[in-house]
This record gives sequence, structure tokens and C-alpha cells, in this order.
Amino acid sequence: MAVRLRLKKLGRRHRPFFRLCAMDARAPRDGRVIEELGIYDPMVPETDARAILKGERIDYWLSVGAQPTRKVGVLIKKYGTNGTHLTQQEEALGRLSGRRAAAIETAKAAAAAVEMPKVEEPKPEEAPPADEAAVAVEGAADAAADDAPAAEAPAAEVAAEAPTEETAAEETAAEEAPVKETAE
Repeated sequence: MAVRLRLKKLGRRHRPFFRLCAMDARAPRDGRVIEELGIYDPMVPETDARAILKGERIDYWLSVGAQPTRKVGVLIKKYGTNGTHLTQQEEALGRLSGRRAAAIETAKAAAAAVEMPKVEEPKPEEAPPADEAAVAVEGAADAAADDAPAAEAPAAEVAAEAPTEETAAEETAAEEAPVKETAE
């Protein structure tokens, strides 16, 4: 099997993103991958931070006879194990992480500067101990039961007006079921 080191396109329209992969030469561009060896993002503003490769694995595949495509060959020459742009790549990655950290700090500062309206929550009264709380809950339930008939009447009317899906399904099942007469 002829192995090629090539880019597999991901992302979306006008926002490309590539993975550097070891693939069978007969496989389609975005097809089955033997191993993923790095990434290449051409949309990164820092040119030297666009490619991040696994140098040791690339060296292995080259040693067993894998052939890189032209673009992958250029990326390996620049950013591989003995690449010509490794120091520039480290500096570019440092600048990007610094930008990201600065962006996070400014977002936090902006969030802290925005004053949220303060909502005063009512202070709960002092809670009775657990045993007394259970008695208080039962007493409240009894008091609610006394007031409940007046309050529950409208809910009962609404339930009577709109039959639930279960009752409608039961009615249709009863209509469709054959009537069995027993002879006595």
C-alpha cells in the first residue's frame, strides 16, 4: 500500500482548516486516515503559528517510505523535527497565547465594569428545628386543605372541559373493541 502524507480539508466554506494525515494514496482527499500527524490552519493571523506538527511521527512515516505532497513537504521543511522556522513558530505561538490571555482579561474587566441591578431577596424567617418544621408543614397543609375547595374548583372545571390524551385514547380503543356477548 502506497502511503501519502497529505492535507485533509475540514472547516467550512471560506473558513478552511486542514489536518496533516498519513493516508492510502488511493483514498479520497477527505477519506479514511491511517494516522493524523498535525494541523494546518491558514486563517491564523500569525504565519508561523499556522502549522503544528508531530515531528517524531512524521519522521517515522518518512522512514517507512511515505511520500509527502508538495504543500506538506514545505510544512515539514519549515516546522518538522529539524525545521527552519521552529524558533519563529515558538515566538508566534507565544504571541498568540498572550493575545488570547489579554483578550480574556479585557473580557473579565468589561464584565466586572458592568453593574448588574441588585435584587433584594426577602430574608427568610428563622427556620424552626427539624422536628418542629415537620409539624409546621403538616399544619400548613391542613390550613391549605381548608382553603383548597374554593381554589381548586376552577382547576376542576378546566380539567372537565379539556379531556386529556389518555382519556381520548381510551375512548377510541373502547369504540374499536368488539363487543362480546356471553350466553347464559
